Amino acid sequence: MHGQDVDIPSPEQGQGNTMFVLLISLTAALGGFLFGFDSGVINGTVGALQDAFDSDAVGVGFSVSSMLLGSAAGAFFAGTVADKFGRRLVMIATACLFIFSAWGSGIAGGTTTFVFFRIVGGVAVGAASVLAPAYISEVSPAHIRGRMATLQQLMIVVGLFVAFLSNYLIAGAAGGASATFLWDFQAWRWMYWMEIIPGSIFLISLLFIPESPRYLVAAGRADEAQHVLQRLLDAKDKAAQTVADIKSTVLESRKPRISDIISAHTGRVHPIVWVGLGLAALQQFTGINVIFYYGATLWQAAGFDESSALMQNVITGSVNVFFTFVAIALIDKVGRRPLLLIGALGQAAMLAVMAFIFGTAAAGDADTLMLSDGAGLTALLAANAYVAFFAFSWGPVMWVLLGEMFPNRFRGAALALAGLTQWLSNFLITMTFPIMLAGLGLGVSYGIYAAFGVLAFIFVKRYLNETMGKTLEDMSREHEAADVAAGQAAP
Repeated sequence: MHGQDVDIPSPEQGQGNTMFVLLISLTAALGGFLFGFDSGVINGTVGALQDAFDSDAVGVGFSVSSMLLGSAAGAFFAGTVADKFGRRLVMIATACLFIFSAWGSGIAGGTTTFVFFRIVGGVAVGAASVLAPAYISEVSPAHIRGRMATLQQLMIVVGLFVAFLSNYLIAGAAGGASATFLWDFQAWRWMYWMEIIPGSIFLISLLFIPESPRYLVAAGRADEAQHVLQRLLDAKDKAAQTVADIKSTVLESRKPRISDIISAHTGRVHPIVWVGLGLAALQQFTGINVIFYYGATLWQAAGFDESSALMQNVITGSVNVFFTFVAIALIDKVGRRPLLLIGALGQAAMLAVMAFIFGTAAAGDADTLMLSDGAGLTALLAANAYVAFFAFSWGPVMWVLLGEMFPNRFRGAALALAGLTQWLSNFLITMTFPIMLAGLGLGVSYGIYAAFGVLAFIFVKRYLNETMGKTLEDMSREHEAADVAAGQAAP
């Protein structure tokens, strides 16, 4: 994950083994599935956790958001650890952490134990968010790299959907998330234990995929790297050439440091780094994970019963999956910037609709809202339209941009900071929503998220340049030229 990216040859340079690349990329992308499942499973258990652990709003918020602290640490350190021990080995360790966290979250008897296991799972989620796309990019030929890279985001949203569906089915069979299910364990515990199944599949599958050829070269194992590349490319001569290219880059490149984000010409942090950090934060500040983490709580607060609320999650998950496919179809045709602009305004508009409906609804019993049939349907449509706008724009496009917008010289350092910012922003939003819900109500809360949607539009319009059709090297040269010019213009 250090140094410049070296493209594996395309079919014009050497015919690649596309099916083999697809299979090992799908295996790595299972980390994304577990990322999504682990993020979504909490959704249907919030109320049950509050009852089981007798928690207040702050306690519930920390139980839900604690995973994100681990995710921030996992995302920040995963690259360095993978550089030392290899992508495959660290992904295997990540799979073990997913399984351990799922088991432990289900057996937890109190908030402290539950939070510990959720933080462990968070480390796995954060590591998977970095390692899976990195591995996929390092084993994929250039002509299919874009499509392979989208597998990560697709598997994340599929994981979210499966978690929502699993929660709904288990709660339905048991009669509620707090009700007793199989072998006298509460249903919410089984919701977490279900993750052990995909976690085990991920672990076993990783035993059969090769190590990244780029890591092998960096580790002085060039012969093994050439063997892997021969399987990827079906071309011995091109494999040898690629090993030579990677070897020269690795040997000539200095290990990047966080301090590389500071310009030698201006003495300040590179402007493109601030743009990346802004994108990472704004993706979360429009409130998307309030829908994914607190969806059941949201709809019950709006007057739906538990079963209906969990079904809304399943519908939302389906919308998320479908519109992620829309993003895959459009991102290399329409461009990154237009999708972000449309998505930001669309999210803001739908959040404003929800803010109005919830803000003007009459209060019912047990701190719920009384929505008319028409208002309830409008709120449901607006929430799913909001998810649709996110799913074809800020969801996948932000990660694509973070992977390509930074110059080669400090891409690793900038990605580490952007990943840390994204997860800490996620934590902040997730932690504060129950407090805002209790203190301000749904209407004001969604009004605040809508304002961030408008801010996201202004930010992209003013600061983000289009990256579609540009090579990483072209963008690196553009940033270097701009940096030199800024240094010359500085007093």
